Amino acid sequence: MLSPEDNDLLTKVEGNAPMAQLMRQHWTPVCLIEEVAEPDGKPLRVEVLGEKYVAFRDTEGRLGLLDELCPHRKASLVYGRNEECGLRCLYHGWKFDVEGNTVAMSSEPEGSPLMNKVKQRAYPTREWGGFVWAWLGDKADMPEFQPPAFAPTAETPVSILKIRIPANWAQVHEGQIDSAHSSSLHSSNMVPARVEGAAADDKSWYRPSTDKSPRMQTETTDYGFHYVAIRKPIKNSATHNYLRITEFVAPYYSLIPPNNNYKVASVIVPINDEETAFHFIAFGGPNVPATDVWRKFAHAEPGVDVDDKWRCLRTLENDFKQDRQRMKDGHFTGIDGIPNEDIAMWVSMGARVQRHTDILGASDLAIVEFRRLMADAAKEVAEGGAAIGTRSKVPQALIASHEGVYPKETDWRTLVAARQAAE
Repeated sequence: MLSPEDNDLLTKVEGNAPMAQLMRQHWTPVCLIEEVAEPDGKPLRVEVLGEKYVAFRDTEGRLGLLDELCPHRKASLVYGRNEECGLRCLYHGWKFDVEGNTVAMSSEPEGSPLMNKVKQRAYPTREWGGFVWAWLGDKADMPEFQPPAFAPTAETPVSILKIRIPANWAQVHEGQIDSAHSSSLHSSNMVPARVEGAAADDKSWYRPSTDKSPRMQTETTDYGFHYVAIRKPIKNSATHNYLRITEFVAPYYSLIPPNNNYKVASVIVPINDEETAFHFIAFGGPNVPATDVWRKFAHAEPGVDVDDKWRCLRTLENDFKQDRQRMKDGHFTGIDGIPNEDIAMWVSMGARVQRHTDILGASDLAIVEFRRLMADAAKEVAEGGAAIGTRSKVPQALIASHEGVYPKETDWRTLVAARQAAE
């Protein structure tokens, strides 16, 4: 249970809200590289933390991210002409390069001194791991970009699906760090099997456990926190535990325990108080599926499952296309795709959950930790402190989720420490 005041601290991300201030102290993944891949292509409206920007790639392939509205009369630059190394407003022909410099003013006299006085606000960007990352905070405080754990090198294979969800970022992230729900909600897609560890093929994910009631333990880190879900394995249950260790790297992503073919992450970026850009990622394993294969597997294909704005075609209005006959025939949810099962739950809660009314159990320990950690972190920023994760001593490239069957005497924390030491 979280008080209404702390719930506001956790969920509100617009304007000068403390959580928005916290997030602006990090490099923010604002869109996919594929959305702005074409030089002189269609400009892209970027919405994040309650603000709107325009992204474009100029004639020479340079990427720009500017405030969306033209400084002249506030028309949207999203509809502008992207040509000859600049973005030209349709209204009066004012034109800006990727650094926000004014390079043309069609409506003004030649030689107008206004040319040197007007500059559109531009934001530093980096392209990495399939994302465009932007620095949305004070440029004087901008740190060096650090590759995320899901793309530690430029060569790391990464496949991303994207869905725009009409729900607050915190309830989406709570879903991603909630290991307990998978044994019920995803039971038709995450199938118990006599495997040595988590496995995957083009049909399902497999786990070496039938245990639906994991025991949870958490540990705070200087980049967020991690936790373990401890289950009885199918094999050797008297002497061994099945351990699944999830990492929350504040404020934008989580690392979900991998399978034999690839690792899994989720990147969750607030659009505003009631919408979220959700990204589900396969990366860094011996058999990472291609992007189109990954999206098809998860039932998140553009034009089939999501529209051209990444909005899910399964909605509250059409009951998420749930098939009740299929449920009678044995499928647990009647909804196609692991992310879509999650989305049905997140959206059904309402756009922004009031957490002071919910009832938590023993399996919600990670949820309790997330709420406490991030509400306290927002308070610290509001009081003038540094944002969580900005002073971490652990390089993100060394952070990784983990899973496996281990003797019962194994302390899961030693697995994390040993892995980071080995790296």
